[in-house]
Amino acid sequence: MALPAPPLVAATLRSPATASAVLLRRHAAASLSFRCRWRWQRSAVTGRDGPGAPLATRGARWLRPAAPTGGNGVGGATPTAAGAAAGEAPYRGSEGKGSLRTVLLATAVAVCGSFVFGTCVGYSAPAQAGIVSDIGLSNSEYGVFASVLTIGAMIGALTSGRLADILGRKMTMRFAAVVGILGWLTVYFAKDAMGLYAGRILLGYCTGILSYVVPVFISEIAPKDIRGGLATSNQLFICSGCSAAYIIGALLPWRSLVVVGLIPCAILLVGLFFIPESPRWLANVGREKEFTASLQKFRGKDSDISEEATEIKGYIESISTLPKARIQDLFQSKNIYAVTVGVGLMIFQQLGGINALGFYASYIFSSAGFSGKLGTTLIGIIQIPITLFGALLMDRSGRRALLLVSSSGTFLGCFLTGLSFYCKAQGLYSQLVPTLALCGILVYYAAYSVGMGPVPWVIMSEIFSIDMKAIAGSLVTLVSWIGSFAISYSFNFLMDWNPAGTFFLFSAASLVTVLFVAKLVPETKGRTLEEIQASLKASN
Repeated sequence: MALPAPPLVAATLRSPATASAVLLRRHAAASLSFRCRWRWQRSAVTGRDGPGAPLATRGARWLRPAAPTGGNGVGGATPTAAGAAAGEAPYRGSEGKGSLRTVLLATAVAVCGSFVFGTCVGYSAPAQAGIVSDIGLSNSEYGVFASVLTIGAMIGALTSGRLADILGRKMTMRFAAVVGILGWLTVYFAKDAMGLYAGRILLGYCTGILSYVVPVFISEIAPKDIRGGLATSNQLFICSGCSAAYIIGALLPWRSLVVVGLIPCAILLVGLFFIPESPRWLANVGREKEFTASLQKFRGKDSDISEEATEIKGYIESISTLPKARIQDLFQSKNIYAVTVGVGLMIFQQLGGINALGFYASYIFSSAGFSGKLGTTLIGIIQIPITLFGALLMDRSGRRALLLVSSSGTFLGCFLTGLSFYCKAQGLYSQLVPTLALCGILVYYAAYSVGMGPVPWVIMSEIFSIDMKAIAGSLVTLVSWIGSFAISYSFNFLMDWNPAGTFFLFSAASLVTVLFVAKLVPETKGRTLEEIQASLKASN
């Protein structure tokens, strides 16, 4: 859950899919050229074993199944593993010329859903004055309007995993886009508080679904060498949508601002007709011909997909004999580590205060004596380039490094903001209070956008096995939205209690996040989803 941008916004509003394709192509190309040529010449063992080590080193360098069983089942070593054992570079069909085209197009379409997510989160801040004036809401009623989005999102989170497993990734995104259109139209035509609440709940349900299915879809279609960067585009376009709402909201009345959310919903709805379904989902439901066709489209028509297809089907066959996943299975020893990491990251993401700042940015700036419109515009301007920078680093520096730097930065940003409110309350350096608050909030957003915003969602889409992904992913998404509701709803009360203390609490949560990441969060860069699962099992 995050936020948004500058001159890019105008282009994004005309066509989020077009803008996203340009951005994605640039950082995907950079990621490939940097990593692909030398990755497989690294030594097999690093000597480290623990959360800080790449997952591959926490057990085995390669996923190497048991000795062949004599058949073509999962027991035999895959060609990929055999090639690696012989010192050969494994299958790299995803590097073939033109092979990224379909992946980038599909990602560009999917992140239109992320743009919708961002507009839903960012809408309430610039619309506050207009809605309160036109509809006659009290501050407490508007607080309900802002936070009720999370109620709908919790319901969406509960159903997202099951919908994505039953309907497929594409159909689930299509369904969410339709719900989003209904939600925006309901807000547009609302005449009273109940109409606004109903529209906001529909928008929340839409974002609850999209917050799960978009990163999962991207992680399932992307080659491993650029998966982190492409998955970060989810956060990039959440930021874009939020920035668009902030910046355009300063120019348009609240009813006209609805268009900012309607356009990407329509583009997502249409764009899904032109991209393939996730090959891993197709394999999981037994649609083998469609699985092969989809994987071929994503890897390029001239690429040899036989080894990758064998690895995917072999992994799915290995879990097909297991009982159907149940909620209580989340707490089995083989799953509890991944659940702890996924849930923990979402809890700390929310405890850092992102949705309090997102929903009430204008109010926070005004309380500190700074222009609310100028402050939210500046947030919008810095977020896209910072998030894009994080996307470029995702597959170079790794997930853990970004999380550690980001959580340290959010600590500093919240501490500076808290210090500004403390100085205001004590009558100290009153001329510096607005500047200090502005610096603190901008530092917070810059730090959040580079790590704590995108990385938890990337890791969530990577660490759960495909049989547990629906239940575990829904749980993680639900926890995120519960935290969002709790923080956004209680924020007004906390500010009435002690503005400085509120931000000092957020900064303390960021410090604990640093310790959590350092002790528990694994590195997942540069591994296929199947290799990640093998390494997680080896570490249990």
